[in-house]
Amino acid sequence: MYWYKYLGAENLNQDDTINLMSSEYILKDLILRQKGSYSQTQSQTSDTFGYKWEKRDLYDSNSVNDHCRKWLRERYLGDEKDADTLQSWMHNGARFLDAGCGAGFSALLLFEKYINKINYLGVDISNSVEVALKRFNEVKVKGEFLQTELMNLPFSEPTFDIIFSEGVLHHTDSTEETFKYLANLLMPEGKFMFYVYRKKGPIREYSDDLIRNHFKTMDNNQTWEALLPLTKLGKALGEMNMKVNVPEKIPFLDIPEGPIDLQRLFYWYIFKAFYRPEWTLEEMNNVNFDWYRPANCHRHTPEEIKKWCNDNNLKIVRMNVQDAGITVIAQKI
Repeated sequence: MYWYKYLGAENLNQDDTINLMSSEYILKDLILRQKGSYSQTQSQTSDTFGYKWEKRDLYDSNSVNDHCRKWLRERYLGDEKDADTLQSWMHNGARFLDAGCGAGFSALLLFEKYINKINYLGVDISNSVEVALKRFNEVKVKGEFLQTELMNLPFSEPTFDIIFSEGVLHHTDSTEETFKYLANLLMPEGKFMFYVYRKKGPIREYSDDLIRNHFKTMDNNQTWEALLPLTKLGKALGEMNMKVNVPEKIPFLDIPEGPIDLQRLFYWYIFKAFYRPEWTLEEMNNVNFDWYRPANCHRHTPEEIKKWCNDNNLKIVRMNVQDAGITVIAQKI
């Protein structure tokens, strides 16, 4: 109970309330939850990801876990030397904030063997923290959780040795403002590990927003069903296993020269329809839902990220730029 003791909440019982940093929290089912309302877009974010993370059968399979674990390690660690460096950061008693923890999915894939050595705090705007607590208990690792928005945490000064935010900042009302807010909670020499979506080519940017706006008036179940034909198309394109050769770079569409798989040509430059041959249709649809359903889904450039780090006294230790997004490890100066 490190964090609840830190916040003065270790003796609370079910339905007890406490005021933290001018916000009222209530203890429900072993989790402190912020009372009150969020902005309209953040309420939609909470609803979206609560729905997504409840579907455990769509991300708990070996095929999904193996792929996501490999991708996380590739982006954050690179090689065994970087893994050794990470281990040195996760020292006994390190204060660790999982900013937008969801169901604890990424943290468990990347940090599970270290979590019992550190003081882990998972925060999410959605009720996915309930799933996270259950998953942590199942694998016998300790963690504490808060349900609140990232711009309203009950901390007023530098507190954390490591802040981890995997694919979350771009789902807030302002990626940059949330980044700045969290950076201020880092201890000197603290590490900020995060991933944000990268801006795509013009057709893909247009179609992403067009499709996302189409779902505004639908609920989660309707959106899920509406996405299935798109997911089936992505699967059909992938199963064709066909390459096309782009004879010359097309700068105004951001399409590079050279051979490319037909499914990836559509995926990166026309519309997102996720495909992995070893995944089920429902698992692939879950990825597309994650992309198209949130009202907040900002995309950024490496230049923006570099500026944010510079403006907030963060030195970039590692930056991995892929078509999908930008992964950064930065250290507080």
